[in-house]
Amino acid sequence: MAEGIKAMLELIVPRLVKTIMEERGVTENEALTLLYSSKLYEQLDKDETKLWHLSVPTLYALFCEEQETGHITYPEEA
Repeated sequence: MAEGIKAMLELIVPRLVKTIMEERGVTENEALTLLYSSKLYEQLDKDETKLWHLSVPTLYALFCEEQETGHITYPEEA
């Protein structure tokens, strides 16, 4: 993982975890487990996907889509 992406993830992940906790009513550990076991997180640290530049609300919407359907529809800007 490139250093720039790593730095972005250090900013994004805590905010995304907080959103998952608030919206889903789960604990921090549960939110971390959900996120870290998702395909979204797997793709988030890949430079070629450019997901790391999306907003937290957009990433949360992608996370929800994956949780509900098992698929992720990547936005045009990604």
